[in-house]
Amino acid sequence: MSKGFRQSQATLHTWSGLLVGWVLFVVFVTGTAAYWREALNRWAQPELPRIEEPARVVRGAQALLQREAPGAASWFITVPSTRSASGSVFWVPGAGAPPARGETSGLIDANGAKVTARETRGGDFFYRFHFDLHYVPYYVSRWIVGICAMFMLVAILSGIVTHKKIFRDFFTFRGNKGQRSWLDGHNAVAVLGLPFHLMITYTGLVTLMTLLMPWAAIANYTDPTSFGRLLYPDAPTVPRAERPAPLVDLATVLRDAERRLGAPVDFISVTAPGDASAQILLSQSTRGALSSLTPRLRYDGVSGRLRWASPPPGAATMTAGAMIGLHAGRFADAAIRWVYFLCGIGGSVMVASGLVLWSVKRRERLPDPAHPPFGFRLVERLNIGFVAGFPAALVGFLWANRLLPLTLPARAEAEINAMFVLWGALLLHAFLRRSRRAWVEQLGLTAALLLALPLFDMLATNRGLPATLAAGDATLAGVDLTLLALGLAYAAIARAVHAHVPATRRTRARASA
Repeated sequence: MSKGFRQSQATLHTWSGLLVGWVLFVVFVTGTAAYWREALNRWAQPELPRIEEPARVVRGAQALLQREAPGAASWFITVPSTRSASGSVFWVPGAGAPPARGETSGLIDANGAKVTARETRGGDFFYRFHFDLHYVPYYVSRWIVGICAMFMLVAILSGIVTHKKIFRDFFTFRGNKGQRSWLDGHNAVAVLGLPFHLMITYTGLVTLMTLLMPWAAIANYTDPTSFGRLLYPDAPTVPRAERPAPLVDLATVLRDAERRLGAPVDFISVTAPGDASAQILLSQSTRGALSSLTPRLRYDGVSGRLRWASPPPGAATMTAGAMIGLHAGRFADAAIRWVYFLCGIGGSVMVASGLVLWSVKRRERLPDPAHPPFGFRLVERLNIGFVAGFPAALVGFLWANRLLPLTLPARAEAEINAMFVLWGALLLHAFLRRSRRAWVEQLGLTAALLLALPLFDMLATNRGLPATLAAGDATLAGVDLTLLALGLAYAAIARAVHAHVPATRRTRARASA
């Protein structure tokens, strides 16, 4: 391979990573946090009791809906897992039968009873922000994320071509060597998680394929709804009989559906409850299933007999569902989820080290490093605001969850706004302080926020680390222990940055001696 071609790939690698590196870092960090989406949902609503038996939740939800929405046109029940924060119910009012007090939804506890908890987006915020960003129309944000993912794929492939000794470099780390140390660290985390980085970037593009490349569907399906029906087949509609009839026990139907599917169910919808034409549709959960396009079953609402099963998917549909499922990782058990999480941290470090490497490399080439040009200063300060400031802002979101008044109107949005206010302040801080001090202060702030949060939980809630460990609640205890581990890691990084002496300063010190 010619040196000229490899050099061209190095240039492509550098600029394809730098131009979208800040967005990629945000996407990687929030996507990594989203692997613990359900655990963070539970942590964000400490008022909710632990779910032990999902079937008991469904039986209680049926009693609640029969009491509060007996004349509804349809019911919807989300079936929680043992790691979920809660279940939920929603209903569509029937003609002439408005729901009591105007409510049409509610959270339900381990017994299926309505429960009140603080309004929050919890872990769902990290999941949605990963591809929908915020304050931006969803279709615009998904185009932005999709384009950045394409740049990411180019950066990975060109990086492989650039480093002809990439696997040898993986086992090489030269500490305290300035640019060389950053390059060695960047290579190490990139090669260690290379299969994951390729997989997560490519499958991320697949999840947006109908938005980014809709032409195949447009060319083959004149009616847009026909393409949707092919991907998500539905049972034929049944007209309302207008004859009252009792609804079968939903927990019994749930058990039968899970036996037939060989997997748990996560969603139940009931049309025309209390009518002789009632139908029950159950969707298989993606937990334990690689494909995100899972089968569905429909039962007669009075007899409880199976009436319809979704047809087996075609090869293309199955492949697309598996790609999306592989990206989201919902199929993963705790061990595989930890692998995803650690690889996501590695990907975040890879992007962050690449951004910092650009600054370190060019600072050594500046004619006057003490007075760099505007473009260099802009990139350097944005690196601080994103790489050090954004994680601090995310922890600020968790603090807002604990500190904002429980009765605050639009509380969930206020948590998000608090996060962005903190992030904006940290971006401003990065431009006002000297770069090295800004790095140390923002990394130290992140460490302090992470380490103090479990301690605050111990004092202010009954779900602190000692209580969750005593109760054997691995999910909530795992959140606090992870926060502590990340806090210690950030403290170590802040200390290392504070103690680091730049190479130019060491050289001058030796010369003066």
